[in-house]
Amino acid sequence: MMKKALINARLLLEGDWRTGQALLIDGEAIAGICPEVDVPDGYAREDMGGGYLVPGFIDVQANGGGGVLLNDAKDLADLERIARAHRAFGTTALLPTLITTSWTRMQEVAALIRAAIAEKMPGIAGIHFEGPYLNSARKGVHNAAHIRAMDDGFMELVGAGDLGSVVVTLAPEMVEPARIARLVAAGVIVSAGHSTAGYEEMKAAIAAGLSGVTHLYNAMPPMESRAPGLIGAALNSPECYCGFINDGHHVHPATLKAAIAAKGPARMMLVTDAMATVGTEMTNFQLGNQAIRAAGGRLTTQDGTLAGSILDMASAVRNAVALLDQPLETAIEMASGVPAAFLGQAAQRGKIAPDLAADLVLLDDEIKVKRSWIAGRE
Repeated sequence: MMKKALINARLLLEGDWRTGQALLIDGEAIAGICPEVDVPDGYAREDMGGGYLVPGFIDVQANGGGGVLLNDAKDLADLERIARAHRAFGTTALLPTLITTSWTRMQEVAALIRAAIAEKMPGIAGIHFEGPYLNSARKGVHNAAHIRAMDDGFMELVGAGDLGSVVVTLAPEMVEPARIARLVAAGVIVSAGHSTAGYEEMKAAIAAGLSGVTHLYNAMPPMESRAPGLIGAALNSPECYCGFINDGHHVHPATLKAAIAAKGPARMMLVTDAMATVGTEMTNFQLGNQAIRAAGGRLTTQDGTLAGSILDMASAVRNAVALLDQPLETAIEMASGVPAAFLGQAAQRGKIAPDLAADLVLLDDEIKVKRSWIAGRE
């Protein structure tokens, strides 16, 4: 692979914008940063036109894209369609997310992810099991018929170490802390969601190793003055990361601003919760036996229940600036560095630094994606 020097860009380095610097790529990794006048021999210069050169976005919750839901994926070509749809919006690593389904289907999809990881499919970094170990009282669009207790078969499936990064969303009140601890010991990242857990139940799960919250505020009780609940426990636990859907529909911007102010942006991460519509002109699709319709920037069932989103990561970043009043560098950190840390991959990706993966995105002044690279390949 050719050595490249990306020049004439506004580089995001350690939270600051730098100009006059060249980003050097050698193979799959960032080889270094140097003044543009000092680019070593053997590097082909590529002019970035003054755009923003930032770490690639990492989406830990993407249900589908390119016309495909992970729940319906049949082969590796379907996984590639999902990843390709999100690459167009700056996502260089994602966890395809499996919505509550049967055990047989979970095994089939895990086999696809296992094959994609073995083949190093660009963009596929693991899998997110959103359910089925949830609370039916907060199921949202999840199929209640498939919600069930966790068993040792699942522990074996996710503990094999061949699925890349594995995130499991569960309701803490439905899974005992000892089992959460076993999952974490096996390398699984445990997140709380679709839950009615109280404050003490959530704190016990965090003590057992739970480290995330799936779509903060959605599918969980509100925080109250004398009942802080799951949300209060998450916001008050420094080790806990919170994913949030920043589309202007799932959560009011003022509510998210309050969460960021309480938690700090270093533990708040943008997610899309994207459905099959991303990267397409689709206006409707089937989620199991439910008809989902896109209208007014939202995806809903016939009764108006929100069903994932049409959001992409570039839009989530733009919304963090426009709706949440975040500086662009902070918005990008919530789309790259924070999810990398949540996945335990901060030493591999999520920022621009020597020896990290050359997963990069070039943005224009309107925060729209112009180019992107995964492991040095555009």
